[in-house]
Amino acid sequence: MARRALLVEDDAAIATVITAALEDEAFSVSRCDSIAGRDRLLAEGAFDVMLTDVVLADGDGIASLGQVHEAYPDMPVIILSAQNTLDTAVRATGTGAFEYFPKPFDLDELIRAACQAADSRGGASAETSEPGEGLPLIGRSAAMQDVYRMITRVLRNDLTVLILGESGTGKELVAEAIHQLGARKSGPFVAVNTAAIPRELIESELFGHEKGAFTGAVGRNIGKFEQAHGGTLFLDEIGDMPPEAQTRLLRALQSGRIRRVGGREEIAIDVRIVAATNRDLLPMIANGSFREDLYYRLNVVPIHLPPLRERQGDVEPLARHFLRLAAKEGLPRRALSREAVALLEAQRWRGNVRELRNFLFRAVLLSREDTIDAPLIRQLLADRREAEAAPGTGDFSGALASWLGAARPSSGTLYHEALAAFERPLFEHALRETGGNQLRGAQLLGINRNTLRKRLDDLAIDPEVFARG
Repeated sequence: MARRALLVEDDAAIATVITAALEDEAFSVSRCDSIAGRDRLLAEGAFDVMLTDVVLADGDGIASLGQVHEAYPDMPVIILSAQNTLDTAVRATGTGAFEYFPKPFDLDELIRAACQAADSRGGASAETSEPGEGLPLIGRSAAMQDVYRMITRVLRNDLTVLILGESGTGKELVAEAIHQLGARKSGPFVAVNTAAIPRELIESELFGHEKGAFTGAVGRNIGKFEQAHGGTLFLDEIGDMPPEAQTRLLRALQSGRIRRVGGREEIAIDVRIVAATNRDLLPMIANGSFREDLYYRLNVVPIHLPPLRERQGDVEPLARHFLRLAAKEGLPRRALSREAVALLEAQRWRGNVRELRNFLFRAVLLSREDTIDAPLIRQLLADRREAEAAPGTGDFSGALASWLGAARPSSGTLYHEALAAFERPLFEHALRETGGNQLRGAQLLGINRNTLRKRLDDLAIDPEVFARG
C-alpha cells in the first residue's frame, strides 16, 4: 500500500515539485494551501506524514500544531519555512516536529526525511514550547540555518557540545542559546574563558579549593563546576587549557564527580558541558598538546559556527540589530542608508561579528545625523585600514597577508616558508622569556618539549644563545 502524505503549501510551484518527488517514492499525496484545508483533509483520512509551511493565508502553520499532535499523535510532521530564524527553528522543534527545513531546502534531504518519518510513524515528543524571546543569534543565511538546526537537535538532551569557529563569531551566544532554550534553562549558565585564567589557578577556578590548599588559599572556594550544578558550564577557548587541567577535566567528565584542590571528598556534579575553541584541535592532538581522549569526550555534537565572510547576507540584519542594541545602551538612535549598508557588506570583517558590532557602535557615536551615511562609513573604513597597516597595531592575519604579498617562494614551498617565518620569532620569544630553558619554553608555547626541540633543530635556532648568564 502506498504511503500517504499531506502537503500544506501555498506556493504552487514548490508544492508541485515536492508532490512529484514524493510520488516518485511511491507516496500518495494530498495537497492544500491553508489551515482550513489541512483540517478538512485530516478529518477525511489518515496520513503517514504531513509536510507543512509556516506562513499560510489563513494563519500560522506552527501555532495550531499542538492540536494536530493531540488529535493525530502518531503522525510525524515536517515543517518548511521561509522565515529562517532561530525563533522559527525552535518553535518548529518545540511543537514536536519530526524535522525542520528552512527554505530553500535540499529536495533530496526533504524526501529522505519524509520517507524516514512515514516509516517511523511518530516517535517525536508532542511537548510544546513558547516561541523564544530575545534569542541571541541573528542571521538567515544558509550557513546559519545549519547552526540553528544543530542547536534545535540538542535542546532536549544533555549531550556535550563542541562549538568550533573563529574569534568573534559568537560562540558564547550559541552556548547561551542552547542553555536558554533547553531543559536546563532554569539552572545557572556559567561561562569561563580558560585562556584568561593563569595556568597555576585554572584547576582551582574549575574545581574549587579547600582552605589551606596552597599559599593564599585563606578560605574555601567553590569552583565553576559546582556553581553550574543543575545548569550549563561553558568552557570557552578549551584549546588553551594546560595538559594537567585537561587530565582533571577528562576525569570529571567521565565520572560525573569532582574533587576540590586540597580536598578529599568527591562531589557529584550535574552539569551540561558546552565547550568552544577557535583552534584546530587535531594538529594539537598530533603534537601532544591536547588530549585525544578529551577531544572525543567533548566532540560529541560539533557545531561549526561560520565566519562572517561566509554569511555576507547577514551583514545588514546584524548591523541593524547592533544599531538597536546601541540605542538600548544609551547611544543615539540611528539608521543606515542603503549606500552605507552596501559598503558594510563589501568589507571582509576579520574580527567577524564582534568587529562589526564595535564598528557600528563607533559609527553611532560619531554620526551627527539620524541616518548614518556612506561618507562616514567610508571614513571609518579608511581609518580601519590605516590602523591595520600601522606597524605594531595590525592583527596577525594582516601581517601574514602582507608577508604573503611580498614573498616570492619557489613553487611547492609556500607552506613551509610561511611556517618557518611564523615559528622562528615565536620560538625565539619563548626562549628569550625563559632564558633558553626548553622545558619552560615548551610549557609557555603549550607544546610538547620534543616537538620544540625538533623544530629548533630544523630552524637552526640555538637555545644557548638565549641562556641567561
